[in-house]
Amino acid sequence: RLNGQQLSMTMRTPGHDVELIHGFLHAEGYITNRDDIREARYCDGAVVEDDSGFERNTYNVMDFTTRTITTAPVITKPFLTSSACGVCHDFVPTFAMQPSHLLRAQRELGDGQAAFSKTGGVHAAALLTPEGERLVLREDVGRHNAVDKVIGWALLEDRLPLNDAVLLVSSRASFEIVQKAAMAGIGLIACVSAPSSLAIDTAQRLGITLCGFVRSEGDDGRFNVYCGIERIDLSGSES
Repeated sequence: RLNGQQLSMTMRTPGHDVELIHGFLHAEGYITNRDDIREARYCDGAVVEDDSGFERNTYNVMDFTTRTITTAPVITKPFLTSSACGVCHDFVPTFAMQPSHLLRAQRELGDGQAAFSKTGGVHAAALLTPEGERLVLREDVGRHNAVDKVIGWALLEDRLPLNDAVLLVSSRASFEIVQKAAMAGIGLIACVSAPSSLAIDTAQRLGITLCGFVRSEGDDGRFNVYCGIERIDLSGSES
């Protein structure tokens, strides 16, 4: 709920809910930094027990209040959404990542996936430095939610825009993931699976580097670069 009105509903893996919603609101253009939120709380009495009539807190409903109520939209009905409102960053390359650093980060991605190791059914998103060092990793049953969680973390840490960060996802790269990354100022996206054609077109139009099928094999590996090759340092690679 945003300012007391239902805004969106999503199926998510519980945990890091405040990060999730901050990331979602940022991607949708409702907030730009942590100071835009005055209060975030789980809703008491969100559900009424059918048999007893007593209200209870399920910790599945959160109410976010913005500092400037007039900037929030007038919401007349609940809706589901996963796209961003617009992009205002100038994606000028500020670094070039060595392939070995990206492949090492993908190889080490599983080390932080506690839920995946038990279930095999959740996605992960991680923010990396250009040297491949992990800044944060979050898991969720929804790949878009995992991305919202890491961007929400960055927003709460006052790290936006993420001009010098890399987004690594354990899934395919969708158009929505490219939009979310773009809103956060991320110039390099790497996915373990395939990107969609719309994701490629969007990344190319925005000047974002998009890598797919990032797979490490021992100390080696390979990946495809669909656009933005200038952020990949090939000086030490074999021709």
